[in-house]
Amino acid sequence: MCSHHPAGKLMNSNMTLYEASAAAALPKSRYSANEDIAAAARKLLAYCQENEWAGYDPYDALNSKLFKALPLLDSRLPRLALTQVLKRSPINIRRLALVPKTQNPKALALFLSALLKLPNTAVENREDLIRYMVDRLVALRSSGVSYWSWGYSFPWQGRSILVPAGAPNLVCTTFVAGALLDAHEQRRDERCLTMAAGAAEYILNELYWTDGAKTGFSYPMPGLRGETHNANLLAAALFCRVYKHTGEKKFLEPAVRVARQAVGKQHPDGSWFYSEARSQHWIDNFHTGYNLEALQSIGRDLGTGEFDASVRRGFEFYRASFFREDSAPKYFHDRLYPVDIHCVAQSIITLLAFRELDSGNVRLAHSVLTWAMQNMWDHRGFFYYRRLRVGTIRTSYMRWSQAWMLRALSELLCEADASAEPSRMQEPKAVVQAC
Repeated sequence: MCSHHPAGKLMNSNMTLYEASAAAALPKSRYSANEDIAAAARKLLAYCQENEWAGYDPYDALNSKLFKALPLLDSRLPRLALTQVLKRSPINIRRLALVPKTQNPKALALFLSALLKLPNTAVENREDLIRYMVDRLVALRSSGVSYWSWGYSFPWQGRSILVPAGAPNLVCTTFVAGALLDAHEQRRDERCLTMAAGAAEYILNELYWTDGAKTGFSYPMPGLRGETHNANLLAAALFCRVYKHTGEKKFLEPAVRVARQAVGKQHPDGSWFYSEARSQHWIDNFHTGYNLEALQSIGRDLGTGEFDASVRRGFEFYRASFFREDSAPKYFHDRLYPVDIHCVAQSIITLLAFRELDSGNVRLAHSVLTWAMQNMWDHRGFFYYRRLRVGTIRTSYMRWSQAWMLRALSELLCEADASAEPSRMQEPKAVVQAC
């Protein structure tokens, strides 16, 4: 990369934040590094298989059978309170609260994407596991909905609404559809393409909205008109992938309109609020990563460079704001704690996705993993939830932690091959200019 590139300046100015720790932590050769990563992936994979891909979730409190046993508890404030107690507790009390382990469609989607990338050295029965994941996603589609769509395996209480278990939502559906497209692209599985295209139809027909100059996708339930940037961009990116495979132009205009709107809300420093709602003006690691990857995906699938400047500016902010001096990824841009395992995984994925923008990204991604293995890895084969200023929450969460980390490990193991691919940034084409 040329030294005059803005990302090159960022790398040079921030090198001291991680260079020494990364150099000391990384194995002596790429071969030995990959062997260590493959060993961790095998152990994590074995743990997930032993648990039948089911587990707890930070937000699964409302699966508690206490609500059925004690109906007086089943109201907004007790739901919010129990959710926060279980999420924040340093001790996992879900068994006492009668919360069962469940299979979550989003977790299965992440597992599917990881399995498609993992080398044979990390997984032996790949074909059987891939078929299993696809079959389970078919079985776990949202009931009572004519479209292919998916929701979480637990109900969850928002500030003002209760989202039922299994109710289709935008984010879960986009992740499942994206994994199905991964399977189609690698295996030419028409069933997976059909399901992904059906999910895009659901989002277009049931969730897409316009209000004058404003536009977006309803989240977390149909009819809600907020500006949650990661949800909007994930859906726009899915539309572009489906368009690339099906040629259905009806997905183009909504995707480009939503993407342009989100880019218009990007701050001068490259950041985004989680949402434009006043109560959601925080800036965090993994949702910023979602935004950047979605814009990269849109540019790649439509063959346009329209969003390149936004992506570069956003990545420069990401790279400069979300890593501590010891390479631990921060949850929020302006706070050192908590260190959340989802941020660990997304940091690795985002750094590798934009390795062409900064020659230090691969080294930092390895250093992030090294920090996580030293501080958040349990020898039984899973990753802890969070490191706090005082103490660690060691609860194992299948979707939030293990599925995301398996996906991150798969990306690291693919990094050597991926680094040889040509640049993903392309020149603009008429398909976007016409929208």
